[in-house]
Amino acid sequence: MEIPKDARVYVAGHMGLVGSAIVRHLEAEGYSNLLTARRDQVDLRDQAAVNYWFKANRPEYVFLVAGTVGGIMANATRPAEFLYDNMMIHATVVHASFEAKVSKLLYLGSSCIYPRMADQPITENQLLTGPLEPTNEAYALAKIAGIKLCDAYRTQYGCNFVSAMPTNLYGPNDNFDLASSHVLPALIRKFDDAKRAGQREVEIWGTGSARREFLHVDDLADACVFLMRHYEEPGPINVGTGIDLPIRDLAAMVRDIVHPEAELVFDPSKPDGMPRKVLDVGRINALGWRASTELRSGVASTYDWYLAHRDRFVRGVSADPVATAAG
Repeated sequence: MEIPKDARVYVAGHMGLVGSAIVRHLEAEGYSNLLTARRDQVDLRDQAAVNYWFKANRPEYVFLVAGTVGGIMANATRPAEFLYDNMMIHATVVHASFEAKVSKLLYLGSSCIYPRMADQPITENQLLTGPLEPTNEAYALAKIAGIKLCDAYRTQYGCNFVSAMPTNLYGPNDNFDLASSHVLPALIRKFDDAKRAGQREVEIWGTGSARREFLHVDDLADACVFLMRHYEEPGPINVGTGIDLPIRDLAAMVRDIVHPEAELVFDPSKPDGMPRKVLDVGRINALGWRASTELRSGVASTYDWYLAHRDRFVRGVSADPVATAAG
């Protein structure tokens, strides 16, 4: 399926990490009719408001990448918000897309919805085969419901709604707030803060033994557009690199880029989260897509972006909390 360059394409969550990357990608490809809306223009948790916006703007293609997201601390302290916001966001947009008869919708899940003790690398058919990771259970339940909702509308109404399952993300426009960020931007912020304060020791949550996979958000944006054109099946499809590393090694990489003189101090009293999380990306690779950004160069360019926008995070000014996507 080719998307006409003048098609009305709605990116839900355009101010967040993933949404902003998709907008950049589509603009670079020459798409001239992109539709976006800030939270003060339409609250995606309000079905009536979303229906009104869809009727007024008539989108033909929808990238549903909006959501309330965060790291271990944010998930642990705000579970009701994570569950409610995300269930409402995907429910309103999916239903409005059905009523508006959009040509295709792509919904973004998250690799954290797989069972805590899933076999590694994680294949798509392991969804709902075991208990979830307790530290992000509320968020995971909401995202699982979103995937199943897309499949239900496909089954009952014939809607062309598909779901992608990205691994941990990073890149420009990430959230570097230490109270709510994911591990990689949190590490960049911690090491930069320590460098500016002249501190040698940097505390890292957990033991450092947990293993994670990381995908640059520009690669994910490329994958989302690719899947919008080439993927037509029910159920999720994994998007990642298929390569993981221990958090200890990731922290050392960030240290070497940001503050080489720093020493790593791990706090084993803090949770590690899932012991390991790396996706099997065989299906999307077989379709013809592969990630292209090497992790070290991606981290270095993300640090450069952070330095250029650091004042915004130091002042506590962050992106719309209902405008990002999960990692």
